[in-house]
Amino acid sequence: MVELLERAIEMGWPVLLMLVGLLLYFQATISDPVKKKRASFQTLIGIFCAFLAFIAISNYVDNFEGNSGLLPVSLVMITIMTFVMGLYFPNISALMKIGGFMFFVAAALSGYGNWLPQVEGGFPPPVVKLDFQSMSAQQLGDEGEKIIFGGIGQSKTQGAIGKGQCPLCHGFQKGFLSERAPNLYGIPDTAPERLKEPNYHMNNPEARTTEQKEAFPGSGTATNAQEYIAESHACPSCFVVTGFGVKGSNDTVSPMPKIHKPPISLTLGELAAVDTWIYTREGKEPPSYDEIVTSYEKFIPEADRPAAGGEEEAGAGGGNLLADGSEPYDKLFMKAGCPACHTIPGIEGATGKVGPLLMEGSNAPIRIKDPGYQGKAKSPKEYITESILNPSAYVVKDFPDNQMPKDFGVRLTGGALSKMVDYLAQLKEGQPLPPKE
Repeated sequence: MVELLERAIEMGWPVLLMLVGLLLYFQATISDPVKKKRASFQTLIGIFCAFLAFIAISNYVDNFEGNSGLLPVSLVMITIMTFVMGLYFPNISALMKIGGFMFFVAAALSGYGNWLPQVEGGFPPPVVKLDFQSMSAQQLGDEGEKIIFGGIGQSKTQGAIGKGQCPLCHGFQKGFLSERAPNLYGIPDTAPERLKEPNYHMNNPEARTTEQKEAFPGSGTATNAQEYIAESHACPSCFVVTGFGVKGSNDTVSPMPKIHKPPISLTLGELAAVDTWIYTREGKEPPSYDEIVTSYEKFIPEADRPAAGGEEEAGAGGGNLLADGSEPYDKLFMKAGCPACHTIPGIEGATGKVGPLLMEGSNAPIRIKDPGYQGKAKSPKEYITESILNPSAYVVKDFPDNQMPKDFGVRLTGGALSKMVDYLAQLKEGQPLPPKE
């Protein structure tokens, strides 16, 4: 704010100086006290309006290429300026009031437009194919960081999330307290210790108390650290770290999705990149690419393996568009990644347990009336829209804040958002599922 005021003064000081000079001139030359008072007051109003105009111009210039959401503020300032001048300058009152109304309408439309999800135009970025097998360990680790966090160097950025969506639940920094899933810092050293735990039952999967005994019949269990990491990704419910199971399951079911399946669908090459980063970020020598892939092939049957070789560029987390609304409901929610965390009735594969059940036709009216609700929604559809665009506006009980990505406003078109909201709003307990066009 201080910088904005400084820029306004720098831009408009000649005009402001002239008006101050005019004020002094009136004080010195007008003898009639009433006329002097009127002239001085109108000059002060002029100084205020001029300063407001320069602040509006400065705000517009500062945010034209950046935060477009602040641009309507400039129009609001101009609107205030014109109405104030219309009140205190009778000769131009009608003109100022008409102009003020026009600026008011422009500000309202602009504000509404900026509230809607924004999607940048232009051509999509070229698809870059990656040959993971030919990469060095460092290159492979860099691609793994992209997949996990959305970019190289983003692992220390709060809220950074890539295609793998791992930071939604896991911590990666030493000493970080993870509430929903184990902290993965030090996993190369922790993994061998997990194999020794009594409830792991190495080489004896039938003795496990978990809901799923093996990744697939005959796959067996992990026998080394890398196989443990691979098994954890391919079959999270084969072994659940104590305290991190689905609530009420007594640690027999993991809330984590199988990351080689939709909606995450990491290929074997991408999984190798992720695991390599887990080792290299701690300065440890990772297994070779072939060793990592072989560990996953042990737990992922050939029919379930995502297409291998020539994968698209990793780390599609950034600002890429997820969905445009032309997709059928199943594919739309899958593209947005919702089934990784949520159970959505009627959507195939949407059985996530990390986030709340999305029975929003029933849930939304109750949450809007919750005394702890501080959002702005007045209807279920408004609540659902708010929850997608601003997930922290209301956090459902027993679910921590800052778990859901906050960039859906730029990664979904208005059509995709509207279609998702429409479907979720129709989901009501005890009522038939809405049709899926």
